[in-house]
Amino acid sequence: MKTKVMFERFEWCINCYKTVKMINFQLITQCPLFKGITEKEAEFLFNKIHFQIKNYSKGDIVVVAGEEVINLLIIIAGSVRGEMIDFSGKTIKIEDIEAPKPLATAFLFGKENTYPVTVTANNDAKILVIPVTEFLKILQLNTQILRNYLNNISSRAQFLSQKLNFLSFKTIKGKVAHFLLKQAGEKFHSVELKNTQQQLADLFGVTRPSLARVFGEMQKEGLITITNKTVTLLDKKGLNEIMNNA
Repeated sequence: MKTKVMFERFEWCINCYKTVKMINFQLITQCPLFKGITEKEAEFLFNKIHFQIKNYSKGDIVVVAGEEVINLLIIIAGSVRGEMIDFSGKTIKIEDIEAPKPLATAFLFGKENTYPVTVTANNDAKILVIPVTEFLKILQLNTQILRNYLNNISSRAQFLSQKLNFLSFKTIKGKVAHFLLKQAGEKFHSVELKNTQQQLADLFGVTRPSLARVFGEMQKEGLITITNKTVTLLDKKGLNEIMNNA
């Protein structure tokens, strides 16, 4: 029995060694949680913990809203999207998340640590899976990562606050005005759209034809012009008025 246990431990160590060698530590150090540490430091830490690498195909569900958060998930290849379904059954896209960003860092701890959204693979993706207990070991071993984690969850809280503010707008035009003004900022008068019209419609929680109609109306009203994927804000004051009255 003792020999069997020793063999299993030896086998696990060999598998763990192979998994560590599969990790691109240059990419890991670009992850917000591991920013500021060297590749050697990252490799040292991962040799101290248990973890897995999981593969997902396009359209695969990574986690379901309401599922308990028991692991830290870090995308190391591809991208995923977070979506929420409202009471009418409509899917609202929250955001796209690309490598090497982590998922749901603010929900690793707490009394109700469940995923707030369903996460789906946008394309073929690889995800690093670190159990929460193992991530705690990392936080204890490296104060830089601890600081990064605290900064990350603070930033997430601020993002969610902004998201709630965005969703509070009742009209599509108000949502679009808010989005464009936020993207352009105070200094700039143009926005390069990185999303397709369907992706924007999902983000706003509206249909694509409805969004296209609003963009058309805003152009006719002289508020914006659209050339390819560049939106020029012609009347920021007018957009602010729409946003404030929405």
